[in-house]
Parts: sequence; structure tokens; C-alpha cells
Amino acid sequence: QVQLVESGGGLVQPGGSLRLSCAASGSIFSMNTMAWYRQAPGKMREWVARLTSGGSTDYAEFVKGRFTISRDDAKRTVYLQMNSLKPEDTAVYYCNGDLAPRAGRLINYWGQGTQVTVSS
Repeated sequence: QVQLVESGGGLVQPGGSLRLSCAASGSIFSMNTMAWYRQAPGKMREWVARLTSGGSTDYAEFVKGRFTISRDDAKRTVYLQMNSLKPEDTAVYYCNGDLAPRAGRLINYWGQGTQVTVSS
């Protein structure tokens, strides 16, 4: 069974950094577009960053210049480096990905989320 498991969340002071990881497990033929979303208390889930299998990246305006998405396909892992964190970045961060459990079949998966809290 294919799963996405996030890690790396925690409590950090404003201006600090964190790196989130999202590891894919199970029988996977390929990883296609991977993305990060977040959901703050009382708010809708929002898209944060996207990385295609070809290496193209895209970021939400509110994280541009501060967050960087990357991937290591050999490790089946996607990362989100978060710098210059602000209190408004506090949220549960979710990994999302289009994975192929076998050739020709693409399924969208979500991770369980990891809490990021930015506070002094």
C-alpha cells in the first residue's frame, strides 16, 4: 500500500527555519508532481508549493523567496525548506503527490500532516 509520511515539523521562533520531509513508501513505479499544502486552524487548506518530475517549481506568493521545495527520487522523498518563518506560517503541513503504483496508473495521495508552530 502506497503511503506518504511527513516529518520535520515542530516549534520554531519567528525568523527561524525548518525542513519538512515527505517519504513515499510501498510499491511505487514513479513519482510525478509532488506538492505541499497547509491548513491553519479555522482556515481552508491552501496550496504552498509544487515540484514536477521534470524539476519545475511553483510557489504561492506568501512563501516565495522563503520556502524551497526539492525532491530526491532515489529516496522517494520530497522536502520543504522553510526559512524566515513567520507566526502566520503556523499550520499543519500536508504532502500531496501523484504517484504511479504501476505503469500507466496515476493516483493522488495525501500524507497525514505535520504540525509547524512559529511562536516566540
